[in-house]
Amino acid sequence: MTFIDFKKLLLDAEITLPKFANLIKVSEKNIQAYKKKNEVPNTIAVIAKCFAHMNSADINYKEPIKELNLKKKTKEGAGFSKKKSKSNKSEDKNSSKKD
Repeated sequence: MTFIDFKKLLLDAEITLPKFANLIKVSEKNIQAYKKKNEVPNTIAVIAKCFAHMNSADINYKEPIKELNLKKKTKEGAGFSKKKSKSNKSEDKNSSKKD
């Protein structure tokens, strides 16, 4: 699906892109990145289509999605590690000296 078709579905679903991203707990930046590729992944396209279809049938799709208590994924890995506090750094240095 093209990004333009995706945006049309969001209009049909009566939801903005930021609110859509927040509802499904996906980074708005990630959704905006599809604009450059001009292609939306199948899963995102299916969600948008379902939201648009439910909205046209006067079905409230937002509340059941909120009830799922979805969690945003956090970035993990060496490049995304949180900075250690000064006390943790000194503890690490001391423990490595003992080895």
